[in-house]
Amino acid sequence: MDKKAKLDTAFLGQPRGLSTLFFTEMWERFSYYGMRAILIFYMILAVKDGGLGFDQTTAASVMSIYGSLVYMSGVIGGWLSDRIWGSRKTVFIGGVLIMLGHISLSIPGGSAALFASIAFIVAGTGLLKPNVSEMVGGLYSETDRRRDAGFSLFVFGINFGAAVAPILVPWASDGFGMNLFGGHINYHAGFALAAIGMFFGLLQYYFDGKKYLPSESNYPKDPIERENMKSIIIWTVIAIVALVAVVGLLGTMGNLNIDSIIWLITVIAIALPIIYFVTMLNSRKVEKVEKSRVWAYIPLFVAAAMFWGIEESGSSILALFAANRTVLHLGGWHFQAANFQLLNPLFIMILTPVFVVIWSKWKNQPSAPGKFAAGLVIAGLSYVFIAMPGLLYGTSGRVSPLWLVGSWFIVEIAEMLISPIGLSLTTKLAPKAFTAQMMSMWFLSNSAGQAINAQIVKFYTPGTEVQYFLAVGGASVVLGIILFFFVKPIHKLMAGIN
Repeated sequence: MDKKAKLDTAFLGQPRGLSTLFFTEMWERFSYYGMRAILIFYMILAVKDGGLGFDQTTAASVMSIYGSLVYMSGVIGGWLSDRIWGSRKTVFIGGVLIMLGHISLSIPGGSAALFASIAFIVAGTGLLKPNVSEMVGGLYSETDRRRDAGFSLFVFGINFGAAVAPILVPWASDGFGMNLFGGHINYHAGFALAAIGMFFGLLQYYFDGKKYLPSESNYPKDPIERENMKSIIIWTVIAIVALVAVVGLLGTMGNLNIDSIIWLITVIAIALPIIYFVTMLNSRKVEKVEKSRVWAYIPLFVAAAMFWGIEESGSSILALFAANRTVLHLGGWHFQAANFQLLNPLFIMILTPVFVVIWSKWKNQPSAPGKFAAGLVIAGLSYVFIAMPGLLYGTSGRVSPLWLVGSWFIVEIAEMLISPIGLSLTTKLAPKAFTAQMMSMWFLSNSAGQAINAQIVKFYTPGTEVQYFLAVGGASVVLGIILFFFVKPIHKLMAGIN
């Protein structure tokens, strides 16, 4: 394997298999971010005009809980890959489910099609996302120095697909769709383009994967032994029965609606990481030093959840701000509200090399908890910044798009301080017996943040715009300042990890 990896430089000096995974993930992100760019507008569009007729509060809440479910499902996807299917099969099944999700939305099926699509895409993304990244690492031996450069290329593919999608998919619905459907916006054309993107990703993954991906990816790393299968089935059935019972109880009480389901998912998203932390801190497999590191991780997890609640609001609160409060032209250049979704991946691509240079040159740089604290403060300031036009000019008219661009730029600076640092720190602080589960914890911080967001977005209205941004942004700033005072104690609990 080592010899082959050194000789295989077919893709920009990297193994040919990287090309397969690069384009698979690029198309997957294209489909996901393309769908995400227009989904909230489809939900709030009147039924008579081809939309679902949701009120803005419900639509924003659904978008947030959707994101929460996507990151929650990665826990199951990683487990299925490691124990049953192997990463290659798991990724392919995930891609098929994602494509079916986009196809569901491309067919005018009302709310039923929306919820079917959410189920497909949540399950599919959970299967694909964690495992395609793991397969990239499998292309290199432990001594191959190209690994970091290979992951950098892979991440570029992710962000490139995510940046292109908010341009092409809205064009398909507002441009091509209007021409095809008699001058009316047709979001189904945009969702169809997202489905086509995932289809291309699956096509090249299937055929290229046979030739260029390592054969080990066909097999689970830790296959389930027969004697363990019975207990797994029992616990799975118990979980399903409990969930059905709760849903049934809501139904008998007359409370089975979108809002109650969102509340249920919020509770699960918050409970899961708590259960994980309690399990690790009480496990006999976790040594004393490792437990100290888990304690150090808890405040960083809370900080990450706060950050993701703000950062991931791009497809909900900031999308509504773009549609309702932003002038959709700059000079003679006209654009759509959905196009603002490209700012996230675009700024990540611009800022990543800058921060790589900063961290490599800065000798006495802050510790990881210090970076988290600074990131929280900066993330909060992005909301304070977007509150300014409401304070200065009121909330009844439209303001320059540069306010939205500036807010997004500020929060992406915060992401540079939290997201890559958090990923690295998670692997370092993980107890040996919980290495894979600890990585799931990082994704659960995003899930918990978006689940909480699903509840607080209900307080966002045109009349409460300024108060909302200042309250949430202020909470992040205050939490960041508090974290600054605990940097040294947290660093001490990390027990030698820097």
